[in-house]
Amino acid sequence: MENGFSISPTHILEFLFCKRFTYFEHVLNIPEHQEKHFKVKKGREVHENKENENREYLRKRIGVVNKEIGVYLANEFLRGEVDEVLFLADGSCAPLDYKFAEYKDTIFDTYKTQLACYALLIESNYNREVKKGFLVFTRSKNLLVEIELLQKEKNFAKKCCEEIIEIICENIFPKVKKMPNKCINCTYRNICTG
Repeated sequence: MENGFSISPTHILEFLFCKRFTYFEHVLNIPEHQEKHFKVKKGREVHENKENENREYLRKRIGVVNKEIGVYLANEFLRGEVDEVLFLADGSCAPLDYKFAEYKDTIFDTYKTQLACYALLIESNYNREVKKGFLVFTRSKNLLVEIELLQKEKNFAKKCCEEIIEIICENIFPKVKKMPNKCINCTYRNICTG
């Protein structure tokens, strides 16, 4: 994508929450100030702590033979930092992401999309297949959950990047439906005109 910038998984998650996030934050340049949110602050602390803990620990029961921690990756349309890139015994790789959350028998689509973004980055930077990813739920005693990553999830993440770039490059004000449950907690609710 010849546009001079790339998309992060955070941009995609905001876009999936509401397409107007992209417009307000990246077309009008109105910052969201996400760093003020408690969960965001706590999540960043968890990531920093996990980078320093157990650097040598390999999850051998899931076939990990090596890992890299806190890896910043980029390709022609996407960029982001993967908490851990796992190198598996079968020659493939897998992203591992820490979540400051409890596991409640549900994997949100946003988690899967974030892992798919990391999968695309790993595949293009390491030239290795990514068939699955892992989530660690820190508020559920560091429960490890394996997520299958199919090509359709990777294609969806790539399509989101294309739509975000289109909104930004063409100054598109996206049409959206009002969603009271989402709109009430939205940073931009005071300036959004339904």
